[in-house]
Amino acid sequence: MEVSKLDILNQEARTFIQPVKRINEGHHVSRFLMSKAYRDIMLFVLQLNRAMYPCLSRDASSSKQVIQAWELGASEVSLSDTVRQIRGLIGQLNSIIDEVPPDPGPRRFGNVSFRKWYELVEARLPDLLNEHLPPSILSAGSGSEVNAKVELLSYLLGGFGSSQRLDYGTGHELSFVAFLGCVWKLGGFENSASGNEERGIVLEVIEPYLELVRRLIKTYTLEPAGSHGVWGLDDHAFLPYLFGSAQYGPALSETDQTPIEGSLTSAPDPADVTKTAIVSRERTRNMYFSAIGFIYDVKKGPFWEHSPMLYDISGVRAGWAKINKGMIKMYVAEVLSKFPVVQHFYFGSLFSWDKDPDAVPQPGTVHTASQPTVSAPSGAASQQPAMKSPPVVHPMATSSSFVGTAAPWAKKSSVTSPMTAFPSQVDQRSISQTPRHPSDSNSRTAASDRTGGQIPTNMPPPLRAPWARNSGEIVCSCNVS
Repeated sequence: MEVSKLDILNQEARTFIQPVKRINEGHHVSRFLMSKAYRDIMLFVLQLNRAMYPCLSRDASSSKQVIQAWELGASEVSLSDTVRQIRGLIGQLNSIIDEVPPDPGPRRFGNVSFRKWYELVEARLPDLLNEHLPPSILSAGSGSEVNAKVELLSYLLGGFGSSQRLDYGTGHELSFVAFLGCVWKLGGFENSASGNEERGIVLEVIEPYLELVRRLIKTYTLEPAGSHGVWGLDDHAFLPYLFGSAQYGPALSETDQTPIEGSLTSAPDPADVTKTAIVSRERTRNMYFSAIGFIYDVKKGPFWEHSPMLYDISGVRAGWAKINKGMIKMYVAEVLSKFPVVQHFYFGSLFSWDKDPDAVPQPGTVHTASQPTVSAPSGAASQQPAMKSPPVVHPMATSSSFVGTAAPWAKKSSVTSPMTAFPSQVDQRSISQTPRHPSDSNSRTAASDRTGGQIPTNMPPPLRAPWARNSGEIVCSCNVS
């Protein structure tokens, strides 16, 4: 099966522009989901995701099936010069942290020394790009006022958090992925059918980038940006759960469709995220567990309490491919369709605000319908007309109706939760004394094991991921083939 890939552009015919902010109000998100930028982001993410599934081949001499999994640091992944150079760039940005120690003094979030680090990076980044990327990429469009380097700098600098708000979140992660997508579009990466280059990007660029970000978060106590708090998947990142679940998926041949269920035979059980010994072992091999391990580093208390969404997902019985399929759907709904996340994304020529001619308007979903708007000043008429047309979503974002989680303390008579997209999950839940794992049916022993032999009482039930059904089934209509 041939996997759809992001197009490599003709640089000679390209006019580059300074990336600008386009998403200023809630209804602009629907317009974004119809844009070429959204289409290209999803193509690139799905392209990387497919490459992370284990490969199934046959040994030429014995005709036996050979399974090759792609662990962190896998020697079987050959690295192109561009991958090595960007990895080196990330290493230099990491070393700048040593130059800017955090300011002393108690503060929960946002050490002001992060602004100093950011200023140093901003000042040095043009020269670092010259050092680590070939001139053929950076000088593209040099005959005009703006060249490719301007767009690359905008996305790369946007990938390290906000120096103004002292925070970091999935919107910044998205900006870094856009930077890598720009390099791909400009022909900076090798394009092969085997997926080797994509694996190098994920394992040797994105994972080191995430390690850099985690160090920034711990050093400068950066606040989560656009976080749902306990209602969200993770305070800061999303992509390690997407690519990490693909790493544990069933092995595929080049002609196989991307699966919707199953796991690699040697993969740990999804429920093992609650077992610290297994997390410590797997975090050096797998991106999903690497992200889980960071949660254990920065949060205390029972896993089900501080990460209820991940705890609920760990009960999916249909395997890691099922989780991966749901993660794709959740990425569209909880990252790309959320105004607080995408409002700071900038649009240039490489990730364009222009409408995708193949995008078909779809009925709005809860994720696109309940977006904030800019209110008119008191006593003045609104400058923005009310949006009469229904919100639209790109075909890759279409899905069946969601239902969401409700706060454990929210009663039916209270104000509706903003995550009312998932009704059936809330209606079927009742407060129980023991927080059972989603994969347990009648197991008080499992709860006792997770709490050191003590059965907790008066605890809320675990939350449910939007796509984690009671049967363990995940529904996803995203096109990942």
